[in-house]
Amino acid sequence: MGRADARKAQQQRSARRAPRGRATGKGRAGKPTGIRRFFTWKKILGAFFGVILLGMAALVALYFYVDEPDPNADAIQQSNVYKYADGSIMARDGKMNREIVPIDRVPKEVQTAFIAIENKSFYQDRGVDFLGVARGVFNTVTGKGKAGGSTITQQYVKNFYLNQDQTATRKLKELVISLKVDQRMEKDDILAGYLNTSYFGRGAYGIQAAAQAYYGVDVGQLTLEQGAYLAAVLQAPSQYDWAVAGDNGKKLAMVRFNGVLDNMVEMGKLDAEKRKTLTFKEPVKPKATPGLEGQKGYLKQAADAELRRQTNMTEAQLKAGGWEIVLNIEPKKQAAMEQAVQDELESQLKRNDRPVDASVQAGATSVDPKTGHIVAMYGGTGLSDHWSSNALRTDFQPGSTFKPVVLASALENKATTHDGKPITPNALYDGTSKRPVVGSDVPFAPQNQDNVNYGDPLLTVQAATNSSVNSVYAQMIVDVGPPKVKKTALQLGMKDRDGWPEDKPAMSLGTMSANTMEMAGVYATFDNHGKKVTPAIIKSAKHADRQFTPVESVGGQAITRETADTVTKVLTGVVNDGSGKAVKSSAYQAAGKTGTTESNVAAWFTAYTPELVTVVAMFGEEPGTAKQVTLTGTAGGGRAGGSSFPAEIWKAYTLAALKGVKTGEFDLEEAKMGAPAAPSRSTTPSSSASSSSPAPSTSSHAPQSPDPSKSPQSPDPSKSSAKPDPTKSPKPDPTKSPPNPPFPPVVNQEQ
Repeated sequence: MGRADARKAQQQRSARRAPRGRATGKGRAGKPTGIRRFFTWKKILGAFFGVILLGMAALVALYFYVDEPDPNADAIQQSNVYKYADGSIMARDGKMNREIVPIDRVPKEVQTAFIAIENKSFYQDRGVDFLGVARGVFNTVTGKGKAGGSTITQQYVKNFYLNQDQTATRKLKELVISLKVDQRMEKDDILAGYLNTSYFGRGAYGIQAAAQAYYGVDVGQLTLEQGAYLAAVLQAPSQYDWAVAGDNGKKLAMVRFNGVLDNMVEMGKLDAEKRKTLTFKEPVKPKATPGLEGQKGYLKQAADAELRRQTNMTEAQLKAGGWEIVLNIEPKKQAAMEQAVQDELESQLKRNDRPVDASVQAGATSVDPKTGHIVAMYGGTGLSDHWSSNALRTDFQPGSTFKPVVLASALENKATTHDGKPITPNALYDGTSKRPVVGSDVPFAPQNQDNVNYGDPLLTVQAATNSSVNSVYAQMIVDVGPPKVKKTALQLGMKDRDGWPEDKPAMSLGTMSANTMEMAGVYATFDNHGKKVTPAIIKSAKHADRQFTPVESVGGQAITRETADTVTKVLTGVVNDGSGKAVKSSAYQAAGKTGTTESNVAAWFTAYTPELVTVVAMFGEEPGTAKQVTLTGTAGGGRAGGSSFPAEIWKAYTLAALKGVKTGEFDLEEAKMGAPAAPSRSTTPSSSASSSSPAPSTSSHAPQSPDPSKSPQSPDPSKSSAKPDPTKSPKPDPTKSPPNPPFPPVVNQEQ
């Protein structure tokens, strides 16, 4: 075969192979063949845009389908925060340590610190950063960490509406709700919600609790450096908390801390030169959340009662939290009160060895008479020992501390004695023990303490007040009229509770119920020249959704200034020369009254200086029951009257509370003592009733005073550390007559 034939044969073979397709992948008509028929560029691009459109359609559908849910329970759960008058934290109450604060309470530079590290585009974005979300998803898929890229809005939505689950469903809801929230809410409100719902570690939810947990300050006092650390620690509280972090944790925390400040410079929110001067501020060591130990529980009880009374809240509403309650309690005075009770009473008791001592309960309230603020209160040994506050209990009678109310009513109503003479401090009364009252439809013949006769038989009202003579005040209340006395008592702030003896002369001995706060208000009104004082424990109370307006603690004239000043003048005599002599001191001028109830189940000392009104009471309560039992035998002594332990507590507290204070004297220009009393045959008390005395009354009321725990000749306790001997009763001095006013005032001297 020649060359021509060979070429021809080759061409024929090539023509026969051509229909099988060529290397280009195209068939006879130039169409794709094999798998390429399904993955062309056009189909791939079409499918890609189709998925995007479907995704967008799904998002649109979700947007309209998913509504903003109700907040989750934990997001709105707060504690109630209780503070002392100086702003320091006293206690928190609630399972969630959170106090929601408005954004304007957070310093602007601290707000910026969180934005700088968490979401620099916060004020420009629409609530969602889709590039950030995509980046987070990519990191998750490639194993570089969990999905991140959440904006502040998304984190707020997660905290407030959803939960911390890392699921696709939760993330989709977060995106949709974030878009809606951004449209509905202002950016500052979103930032506030984020800061209030975030968890910072140390049991602190929200920036206010975090500021207190990490730096011991209110959020408004945070510096930029402190705020920068809180913004840093927020990412990993358990790892970045400086108190427990390891070397690597501290290193990472510092990276975040510096990142906050550097980002602020980058954003133009921090001067670069100032940035160089800012250094890390180490947080304080963690502290346990303040509890309700000691007196805190009782103070909280008193504040809660006042808040509920003035807002008509239920207990459940109060427990829902969110209140910031500032009390009028002053830490220095509160500490002085607690120390006085410990030193003058508790240190002398043997509660486990003596049954009487186990029954002793003490309560006290101290008030600033010019403001009505309760500056100190003692409720008992603690909630675990005695749940209800002894300062607020109303199941005991105030005893002879009510007698000044009878005198005030006599003066206010310009009453006269049964023989028609004006009742004044210089008026004369018969002080015979068990003498039946004259002019009463209800028979009453009270016995003086220890059945002592005073006056042989006449003595002045001043002298009768000094020695707390029952027979004199029983006759005085009849002369005034019990209904008028009750009216005066209510005007002074006492409460009309069940069992008030409407028309009985026994009311003169304080047979109604009262508590220490109530009696503090009565005596503060005397101290404040007759302007009514209503003691208040709350200084201020704030809540995002509720209003609290404190009542005026000092009101108008409850009684005239002349009446109030005259009562004060008389009560200074009780301290100078009478049953209250135990508290006499050159450090202050004081006016007061003792009180000891029937069977010695309660003992009171109620007294005041121009600066401070304090009521101290002791109660006998059988442990585990509400049964009232005698205080006689307390601390191994005898009868425990108002001039014993209560007076000692009062004096110790008052000296400490007024230490460093320039004390003054009572301004008693309006006091009217009345015409000097005509000389009586004698005002000498005898130790027992004479044989000519009237027959004993069937009245069940025991003698109230003079208080026996101190002899009238006992030395001034301010000059001796010796304690009063409760076993000794007063021994009247037959050579001396009770003094008749006017008498010289106490000369005040600084200690």
